[in-house]
Amino acid sequence: MTPDELSEALSAALAAAVADGTLALDADALPSTVHVERPKQREHGDWATNVALQLAKKAGTTPRALAEDLAGRLGSTPGIKAVDVAGPGFLNITLEAGAAGELARTIVESGAAYGRSDALSGRVIDLEYISANPTGPLHIGHTRWAALGDALVRILRAAGADVTAEYYINDAGAQMDRFGESVLAQIRGTEVPEGGYRGEYVAELGRQVLAAQPGIVELPDDEAVALAREEAYRLQLAEIRDVLGSFGVHIDVWFSERSLHESGAVTQAVERLREQGHVYDDGGAVWLRTTDFTDDKDRVLIRANGEPTYFAADAAYYLSKKDRGFPGKIYLLGADHHGYIHRLKAISAAAGDDPAENIEILIGQLVSVQGAKLSKRAGNIIELRDLVEWIGADAVRYSLSRYPADTPLELAGEEMLKQSNDNPVFYVQYAHSRTCAVDRNAADRAVRREDGFDPSLLDHPTEAVLIGRLTEFPRIVAQAAELREPHRIARYLEGLAADYHKWYAECRVLPYPDEAVEDVHRTRLWLNDAVRQVLANGLDLLGVSAPERM
Repeated sequence: MTPDELSEALSAALAAAVADGTLALDADALPSTVHVERPKQREHGDWATNVALQLAKKAGTTPRALAEDLAGRLGSTPGIKAVDVAGPGFLNITLEAGAAGELARTIVESGAAYGRSDALSGRVIDLEYISANPTGPLHIGHTRWAALGDALVRILRAAGADVTAEYYINDAGAQMDRFGESVLAQIRGTEVPEGGYRGEYVAELGRQVLAAQPGIVELPDDEAVALAREEAYRLQLAEIRDVLGSFGVHIDVWFSERSLHESGAVTQAVERLREQGHVYDDGGAVWLRTTDFTDDKDRVLIRANGEPTYFAADAAYYLSKKDRGFPGKIYLLGADHHGYIHRLKAISAAAGDDPAENIEILIGQLVSVQGAKLSKRAGNIIELRDLVEWIGADAVRYSLSRYPADTPLELAGEEMLKQSNDNPVFYVQYAHSRTCAVDRNAADRAVRREDGFDPSLLDHPTEAVLIGRLTEFPRIVAQAAELREPHRIARYLEGLAADYHKWYAECRVLPYPDEAVEDVHRTRLWLNDAVRQVLANGLDLLGVSAPERM
């Protein structure tokens, strides 16, 4: 019996109580879904609900009296072993071993679909993350958003949302010209201009640009800077794509800021907002009245010299997302972007959207890794690609995913490399590899799932705990999606791995070599494989591999 099936049984019991007059409520006053949860103490049963406490006052009765009536109605429900009333009116429900154990077959037969739901069905979301300038390598700050952003895309999709992963390429503005000037200086062997880009990676770009465009040295300065800028931009963006690929991150849309300016979208955005009544002129500049929407001051869209601000591009970009059919817009921004929250929400409101519904801004805190070395190429940063080469994509991604984004984070690099139970990613991956080892040994001993399955045999205390944990997975995924918190998946997997290792230590899955194969072995193999499937599904949501051997 699944939590949904138990919830339906409780709803049916409530409806019956209303129908026979025991519960003095109208049918439409009953909750659409009766919430059940795992008790904190295992001896209290498999599931618990406080629905009697929620409804008793409305019905003119006591919670305990209502709970006792529901207990009597549920007691005859197939699959329920016992229903106890606790405290002021809590219902503690214990399932029959067979009803609980049936979940093992359900999970194995569902495969990769187990844990997926339609909780966010109909939600169309643009999720923008990383969005680093294409003027240098991705660094450790971008790494955190790469891991969390990609995991969040996967989790939202698992909950039924239609999600597009987007990278906003900041390829407009003065920094691009300084980038081109810096690369050209490396080609010509001249001094890098003030405020320019330095580091071995700029010299590398210079060598690559020169090899591709040897005539650049003969061009006039303005033409040479433009060519160096465009060639280096293309090369650096290609490296960013490649590094993200090695990190397991897939971006659906690479959106160019420059395209907003070249297409006239920035000018059009200003006029659209003016038509909404939120734009005014003052001192030769064009302003957006963001103070109407809780911002601390109005923002300049077009400077007095006629040049658009970054804020104008932000407005055009938001409208682009709206025009491309994304009611939901999620921005994942760095720790230094707190000031963007009110101004982006103001743009949303000025555009006619509901900031409470149509835009979310998630701010991530800083992260550091003990033992990581500064990049030899960039000089003053820790590069993402160096972290991947040193620690590995799995360990980096998992370690970054298991903490809330708004928590400052310091990781120990050497600890992430250890193959021990103290290393969470190893602990979870090892549990998966152990389930695979059981399967290999089962094949050698001719233990086949298809030859028998009797869920009533899964009656050991560790099996009840393990099955209970497996039952929670769909709820955890839906919750992680709703709250935008991938760390809930990681923490769940660690709990599942712990339950599995304990079960493995106390219950023999396979017979000894001189023993006959019995249904208990076959049935436990179903449970073993259910754990394997859920571990694999959960790791995949975090973009982490599920190795078969370690």
